[in-house]
Amino acid sequence: MPFSRYMEVGRIVLINFGPDKGKLACVIDIVDQNKCLIDAPPGQGIVRQVISFGRVALTDLTVKIQRNARQKTLEKAYADAGTLEKWEASSWAKKLASRSKRANLNDFGRFKVMVAKKQKAQIIATKLAA
Repeated sequence: MPFSRYMEVGRIVLINFGPDKGKLACVIDIVDQNKCLIDAPPGQGIVRQVISFGRVALTDLTVKIQRNARQKTLEKAYADAGTLEKWEASSWAKKLASRSKRANLNDFGRFKVMVAKKQKAQIIATKLAA
């Protein structure tokens, strides 16, 4: 399978470092070979900013926009492409959600997970022994 994730205008990226870590943004413009201009629709909590390529992870999602698109244009393109719904349905987003859910467990929650794992292992062991 050929490589298909290129840094391009309209590419949806996941910010993986800094105060906006874990949020989705869209590449609005390529500044140079190390930085890009990103933005997101209102309500996402991201302001238009220049960010280094090392701080973002490319997703498979893209939207049809032109260079330096306004936020209103970007919002319409997000809605037309169904970007947020596609992201929520992806295995990457589900894995991040389960990881954050597990990280936010309290002691009793971790205990319940441990007990459930033990019960599952016991059921599997009895089925294999039979």
